Amino acid sequence: MNYGEKLYIWQSDDWPNWRYDLSALAGPLTAVSHAQGVLLGRLVDVGMALRDQASLAALTEDVVKTSEIEGEVLNVESVRSSIARRLGVDIGAVAPVDRHVEGVVEMVLDATSRGADPLTAERLFGWHAALFPTGYSGMNKIAIGQWRDDSDGPMQVVSGPVGRRRIHFQAPPASALAHETARFLQWTNEQDDLPELVKAGLAHLWFVTLHPFDDGNGRIARAVGDLFLARADGSPQRFYSLSAQIQRERKDYYDVLERTQKGTLDVTRWLSWFLGTLGRAIASAQTTLDSVLAKARFWQRWAGTPLNERQVKLLNRLLDGLDGKLTSSKWARIAKCSPDTALRDINALLELGVLKKSPGGGRSTGYELAD
Repeated sequence: MNYGEKLYIWQSDDWPNWRYDLSALAGPLTAVSHAQGVLLGRLVDVGMALRDQASLAALTEDVVKTSEIEGEVLNVESVRSSIARRLGVDIGAVAPVDRHVEGVVEMVLDATSRGADPLTAERLFGWHAALFPTGYSGMNKIAIGQWRDDSDGPMQVVSGPVGRRRIHFQAPPASALAHETARFLQWTNEQDDLPELVKAGLAHLWFVTLHPFDDGNGRIARAVGDLFLARADGSPQRFYSLSAQIQRERKDYYDVLERTQKGTLDVTRWLSWFLGTLGRAIASAQTTLDSVLAKARFWQRWAGTPLNERQVKLLNRLLDGLDGKLTSSKWARIAKCSPDTALRDINALLELGVLKKSPGGGRSTGYELAD
């Protein structure tokens, strides 16, 4: 495609004068606001410690899933340890954390905990540098903390093998970025009467359409959206993850994004999808909160029972949702102990009634929480 053709939304004559039907969005806006109120209402009654645990769970999911959307798998325990340390939440033994995990955590926490602060180019550059601490994306060296220069050709979103590539989107040329990003940032910091939830959806769409960096644009676009959601919540704590919901609906996300970026400046359909996804993210957070409360009740019940560090660690892993069934060999591997020690740990918990044998059997015995 050449830039003279008007295939993409940013080429519209009245770009970026977004249009949307607020009356059509009234229902989704009301539903999301109600869901937010119900969730925050539950959290009011649970106490500070449990609110911290709920926030830790939501932020961990947010960091892991925003990377997973881009095909990058982070270690969940490392992410959780990094966030817990920064929030001052005691989770017992912590996992080692690498620079890459720290960078994603820094970006997400900065967006959610400092939502009221202005969004500036310097702040975006800091997020970008945090995402790519080595200056490389995979094997490719990229420009860090600065807008792209298109030295390798126009910025395109493509899929498919070499020779059969499909171009889903082409971003504005690098020569326009200084003007385009300045206009975007001015809008993000303006005081207006636009609902913050609508502004969150527009900010996400606008940033990902500009695609101003060599890499990391999707993650930063979601962080920009998170910043506006923090403003809408009026709280530095986050108790739900929009990124996790987008990851669950990833195909729909890319489909509606492509249609919007190749459509007109009437983005009512995009905003409706965004608000619906946000509502489902908040509903999912109710399940996360149920898990946090169940975990608290579990430890209240067994508070007076002497347990060793290995037992506490593995019980917490079960409470957080261990992948696959717990066997004595898996216990030994996670706890870094001998098989005999693992079996003694498990048998002691069986005698106390903390664990029970899983039904079914198979080649090796599995264990689960008795509650």
